[in-house]
Amino acid sequence: MPADTAYKPASTIDGRRKGACLFCQEYFMDLYLLAELKTISLKVTTVDMQKPPPDFRTNFEATPPPILIDNGMAVLENEKIERHIMKNVPGGHNLFVQDKEVATLIENLYSKLKLMLLKKDDPKTNNLLSHLRKIDEHLGRKKTRFLTGDTMCCFDCELMPRLQHIRVAGKYFMDFEIPVEASHLWRYMYHMYQLDAFTQSCPADQDIINHYKLQQVGVSTPLSPSLLRTVVQHITQLLARYWGSVSPCTGYFIK
Repeated sequence: MPADTAYKPASTIDGRRKGACLFCQEYFMDLYLLAELKTISLKVTTVDMQKPPPDFRTNFEATPPPILIDNGMAVLENEKIERHIMKNVPGGHNLFVQDKEVATLIENLYSKLKLMLLKKDDPKTNNLLSHLRKIDEHLGRKKTRFLTGDTMCCFDCELMPRLQHIRVAGKYFMDFEIPVEASHLWRYMYHMYQLDAFTQSCPADQDIINHYKLQQVGVSTPLSPSLLRTVVQHITQLLARYWGSVSPCTGYFIK
């Protein structure tokens, strides 16, 4: 079985937990799904970029993660990693569905979050809300668990980490919440929160928040590693309003 090692930046708070890099989580999810199918064996290593270990410095100098090692070959840069997973990692081509509508739909969602956090005004907030509603409408039309069908693909691995940053950073800095009326989007997130590919790759809330504090979105006071908030009960209650009772999801935010 091919062996893959993925390096991702560690928490900027304690230097050990998973950091809040969106691209790293996206590729982590891609590779985790393939590991679940037993097409590869996967090892994920966090790297404290403030104090990188000697072997990392020797091999990669100051190159920031994500970095993929596939059978001894290092793949750097986001686009090259994505292309390598698609073309060279066993089973990877099955994740990369061709769907221009979905690709366009989720494009620029993250940039709208960053603009909202930067400008802190109603127009930028409304732009983000409008984009989220379009995704909700798409999911309503599809009537499937995921963006392109009932099987996860690369677009889900791209979208869900961004939704998590919107939920956590949006709430902390702007008291922004995804509207409860976006019921199809909430149901989508509920399904994603049940999956090991997401829960095992997801950073803690406080690491997401500190990620934006370090970008000077807000004050840069360090956060303690304690859990800031949990969403499990909140999501279950919201979904129950639309689909009746639902089985409680696991408390995956508890680190």
